Amino acid sequence: MLEQTSFDVIIIGTGPAGLQAAIHAARKKVSVLLLGKPEKSSLFWAHVENFYAVSGMTGQQMLNIGREQAVGFGARFLEEDVLKISHRNALFDLTTESNIIVDCKALIVATGTTRKKLGAKGEKEFLGRGVSYCVECDAGFFRDEQVIVVGNASAAVGGALTLLDYASRVDLVCENLDVTDALKEGIKKSDVIIHEGTGIQAIEGENSVEAVVLNDGSSIAASGVFIELGARGVMELVTGLGVQLDEQMKYIVTDKKMATNISGIFAAGDICGPPWQIAKAVGEGCVAGIGAANYAKKVGKGE
Repeated sequence: MLEQTSFDVIIIGTGPAGLQAAIHAARKKVSVLLLGKPEKSSLFWAHVENFYAVSGMTGQQMLNIGREQAVGFGARFLEEDVLKISHRNALFDLTTESNIIVDCKALIVATGTTRKKLGAKGEKEFLGRGVSYCVECDAGFFRDEQVIVVGNASAAVGGALTLLDYASRVDLVCENLDVTDALKEGIKKSDVIIHEGTGIQAIEGENSVEAVVLNDGSSIAASGVFIELGARGVMELVTGLGVQLDEQMKYIVTDKKMATNISGIFAAGDICGPPWQIAKAVGEGCVAGIGAANYAKKVGKGE
């Protein structure tokens, strides 16, 4: 039960950006609340091999340690989604899914992005066991193996070309290639095997991905399936407050202090755009946490 309802800093999102922001904000002796569910973080399901000084640790383990650190510095947690945010004078009011209302002087948005799902049978079951939503993150796990990329646009085509440097065979499954002529020419001249005019109805295997079944019933052997249908940030919570997005309306725009165009609102992590890396999220979370804490202190002093 959450007894306190007013905080200096509230952070939406409990992934690496949100946790690092909480650690740095709480260390500056301000009250901090994190809102969100750990399993919604992309890191929760990830394998980690490219983060400094971390080896043989799962994403879930990293999140658990980060949470313990944040709690140790005084941060509070409420595992609920936020349904509404409003601005009241110098405060932000947030309403959660169970109708709990909390307020803060400074707000950090670190919700990450929501990956667009394929909807194929086996997609959810094999997440982290061959199914990935990020070529940049996971290509290295599939060296000298057969992989499949699904998608029509530049993310899928670019991902397929990138995977040629890792995998022994790369197949691209798409309804139609919706890319520039130059990129279309590049993929067709490459070693990527293109299956155009079809889709994937099922992903199969025992303990991990072994093959995919196309719409016509034929199958392709593979140990990895990269679903690159694009990703969008969870923007509905902040766009109503006037927070500026990039030209493509995908990500939140910030300055070097991770501050948005709205005073008191900061952002960090994947919701600010690529690359989708823990190192970037943690660095931005650190900067956002310090900035939000300093801002909250100024508001508290009436500055």
